[in-house]
Parts: sequence; C-alpha cells; structure tokens
Amino acid sequence: MYRFLLSRQWVILTLIALVLVPTMIELGFWQFHRHERRVAQNALIARNLDTRPLPVEKLTSPGHTVPRADYWRQVTATGTFDTAHEVVVRRRTNADDQVGFLVLTPLALKDGRIVVVNRGWVPAAADQKAFPPVPPAPGGEVTVTGRLKADETTGASGIKDLRGLPDRQVMLINSVQQAGLTGRTVLGGYIELTAPEPAGDTPELIPDPDHDSIGAHMAYAVQWWLFAAGVPVGWVILVRREKHDRSAARADDGAGTPEPEPAAA
Repeated sequence: MYRFLLSRQWVILTLIALVLVPTMIELGFWQFHRHERRVAQNALIARNLDTRPLPVEKLTSPGHTVPRADYWRQVTATGTFDTAHEVVVRRRTNADDQVGFLVLTPLALKDGRIVVVNRGWVPAAADQKAFPPVPPAPGGEVTVTGRLKADETTGASGIKDLRGLPDRQVMLINSVQQAGLTGRTVLGGYIELTAPEPAGDTPELIPDPDHDSIGAHMAYAVQWWLFAAGVPVGWVILVRREKHDRSAARADDGAGTPEPEPAAA
C-alpha cells in the first residue's frame, strides 16, 4: 500500500524532511539565544546608565580592558583637554545616519595620565582627506561626565589602522593607539561624553544606546519552530495524497477494463 515510499523520489523527499526539521529547530534556538542576549544587554545598559557616576580612575587604568559588566557605566573625569593631540575617527554616523567623524580629545588628568574623550560627532568636510572643522574643546580645567566604553580593536592590535590615513585621522577608538600618538600614559577604554550639554558650536553628542527595543529575534525563533513542526505535517499530507491518487488511478483502471463477451452457443 505504501510501497511508493521506497521509490527514489520519495526517499529523497523523506531525507530532505529529516534534514530540515533539526536544522529549523537549531535556527529557532539560534534566534532565541540572540533574543536572550538582547534582553540581557538592554538590562545591562539600563542598569549602568542609572548608576551614580564614579571617577573614571576607579573603573579603569592603563592597559585595562573594560569588562562587559562596566560598559556604559557613568563616569566622571577632571582635567585639561589636550587639543594638540586631538584626532577624528573616520566613517561614523550620527543619529540621523549622516556620515562624518567622531572627535577624540585626550583629557589630561591631574596625575598626568590621559583618558580619551569622545566629544561627539561632526559632519565630514568636502574633502574626505582634510581634517574637518571641529568646534574647540573648553579651555582650562573641566569636569566631564560620560559613558565608559571599551577599546575598539581589529584583533591583536588596534594600531595598524593608521597606515595610509590622512594626518590626525584614525579608524578606531583605541587607548593603546592614543598612547602612541600622545606619548603619554593612557587609561584603558574611553569616555563617551554626555555632559556638559552642548552650548553653541560643539560636536553633536552621541545619544544613549537603544535599550528599549528587543528586536524580532523571538518572532523569528517561533517562525522557525513552526516551520519545523510543519515539515512532518506536510510530509504526511503529501503521503496521504499520493496514496489517494494511486488508489483512484487503480480504481479508474479497473472501471475502464471491458468485461469479456460471452462465448457464442
């Protein structure tokens, strides 16, 4: 009755179904884990943005790798901006997705060490190789507040991105790189400036990271699991249809066969 399942066509179809089911289940769990990571990251961002600002020296030091638990922690730093070693980071977008530069200005602390401050975004100049117009940093001693961020890297070193770039332009925000550029001791990570608020002609501050939306990963996970459940259901429907069609074909063949005429007396 079901011998057709041993045909080449049905063996291949069955094997494909057996491969699709675990694959779709795994894809569902992949999306589910992405959902969990997004939820955990949102909670971390919200928690760290709500903390009382601490002096940056309490959370990082030269050569320190900022752990994920400290990402976006509120920190303060008091010192003097070293505009002589100010650089810009290429190909960065603002909240409106316009391409421009981030302004990195070293802040010399009272003990002589440096912390890199991302003062915000400025639009690109007409000539991409030219240093863009950058509003000047405040003079004298200042106290800044911002979010602590980890160094950006491309692997073992974050210094290689200077090759072939225009003067005072970089591709990464990296404390090791800044130590080489300034010749000073630099704290690990950097500060993403949030205060003081812009007054007049200043770089555009980086907005708080999104920590409200959770994306569509959970919906995608459910879709993959529904697809996985639908494969065996679809296979059974196809089998039953095939069986029905074959039975109908046999019945038609039987109905169409003429009965033998009786022999003449």
